[in-house]
Amino acid sequence: MITYLLRRLIFAALTMFLSAALVFSALLIIPGDPAEIILGLGASPQALAALRTQLGLEQPPLTRFGWWLAGMVRGDFGQSLNYHRPVGELILARLGVSLPLALAGMLLACLIALPIGIMAARRHGTWVDPAIIALAQLGAAIPSFWLALLLILLFSVTLGWLPAGGFVPWERSPLGYLHSLALPVLALALGQVALLTRMTRAALLEVLAQDYIRTARAKGLPGRQVVSKHALRNAMITIITSLGLSLGQVLVGAIVIEQVFSLPGLGRLALIAIGTRDFPLLQGLVLVYAGTIVLINFLVDASYSLLDPRIRYA
Repeated sequence: MITYLLRRLIFAALTMFLSAALVFSALLIIPGDPAEIILGLGASPQALAALRTQLGLEQPPLTRFGWWLAGMVRGDFGQSLNYHRPVGELILARLGVSLPLALAGMLLACLIALPIGIMAARRHGTWVDPAIIALAQLGAAIPSFWLALLLILLFSVTLGWLPAGGFVPWERSPLGYLHSLALPVLALALGQVALLTRMTRAALLEVLAQDYIRTARAKGLPGRQVVSKHALRNAMITIITSLGLSLGQVLVGAIVIEQVFSLPGLGRLALIAIGTRDFPLLQGLVLVYAGTIVLINFLVDASYSLLDPRIRYA
């Protein structure tokens, strides 16, 4: 198992290095002078020269990449051109909004989708299964931002139960914090329920068709016990893979959701960085997103070895 995890860790580190190279190269392939793009064509030569020195544009690209990569390893993401603060400090401040939002949205999606998917697989051949699939297809067809607007219209405008936007820090008001994240979490979760429901159903149907499942049923085991003790464990590899993909989609989808609900998270910070041409901040944010997805994939691979011991020796 250690050898398997070590191989996956090396692969994750290589993927992270390639991601950093692509993120850094994005600045190089932008047409024109990055200093003129940031300051505008009307900037003075002195301001352009100062910004080129600040960005290290006078150095060869490989040298700049080496310095930037060394700073990443030390946790130094550089200085934001717009906020005039360390990029790492800005990211950590916004992470307290985006991380609970993504994790709570994923947890709620699992609590809704997994039981529904199991029910659809157990009721295969009855009216319950196609009804659930039809609802899942409908949910997959609704964009997350449109779903967020519908939730605002229902719970904020019509019922007046929850705020339509804004963010209240936990230290100021725990109840206000929960209220400000309730609708964004629900919008994120419902966007992933359709995918998780269909993947859970498909994985369970494949396992339930195996010979050992028919043998267990022939022995007189109750259907609930057959699913929980025999089928579900063997279907978990496919389900875990779907969870990893969904979590990555939740992180990306949070960018739109944060904008709709005016949440000061990483997604909104990324949009501000794009609008203000804050390349150091944008590079740091993209690298954080890439690193998070690489970490998710590594944890998914590590879970395979726990669910199926044969994978440890592959």
